[in-house]
Amino acid sequence: MNYPNENPFASTHSLDTNPFEDPVDAQSSNQAARLEEIRQRELDLERREQELSQKQEHIRRHGRNNWPPFFPLIFHSIQEEIPQASQPLITRLYQLWLVLAATLVVNMVACICILASGSSNGGSDLGSSIGYVIFITPLSFLLWYRPIYNGYMKEQALYYYLYFFFGGFHLLFSVYMIIGIPSTGSAGLIQTIQAFTKPSLPSAIVGTVATVGWVVQGLGLAYYYRQIWAHHKAAGHSVEKAKAELATHGAKAYFTRG
Repeated sequence: MNYPNENPFASTHSLDTNPFEDPVDAQSSNQAARLEEIRQRELDLERREQELSQKQEHIRRHGRNNWPPFFPLIFHSIQEEIPQASQPLITRLYQLWLVLAATLVVNMVACICILASGSSNGGSDLGSSIGYVIFITPLSFLLWYRPIYNGYMKEQALYYYLYFFFGGFHLLFSVYMIIGIPSTGSAGLIQTIQAFTKPSLPSAIVGTVATVGWVVQGLGLAYYYRQIWAHHKAAGHSVEKAKAELATHGAKAYFTRG
């Protein structure tokens, strides 16, 4: 129905295209966009092929082993091997192990500073701190981190008991390092306080960082130790089950995924 005041020449629909646009220019622009999209897809395909070839070469040389990255000895993948519900916990434990490894290095640097400041116990501290870096770093991974990693992956009692034993020992070691008794290789509280009172600013600063590292990883591991103990009890693990698993699978099960 037309109204008296309605403009008979008005259109209720807008033009879909610009009637004054050169159709050749529009076609060229669309073609350039499609060519750019194809180029991006080709680059993405080349990148994926390169990643795949690198993975294949890694598997050919090391099998599936991917850890440590500089010399792969074992396969370590929280996302692939740990049930999704337990992945956050194992990730936090791995991060705490990394904090431990970094703290051991910082502790060694602090002991170097203590020796340089003229401490009579500096030589003993430095020697012990170097030993901690060499031995505690790999042993902590193998004796308490890897067992609980395997425990949540395989849900076997034996790994939990290994973790509780060596993890408990590590908690005691952490308290020992936090205290910082002179000539023990620890730049903990006592050593740091002595560095502040001497004063020896480099020793005090690096010792403070080391002490904080020992406290952070110690408290974190104590928190998760309790959480893992509760999970262990709820799962119904027992010494009898651990003995049966050891008799069935043997020690080689520690290094296998099944």
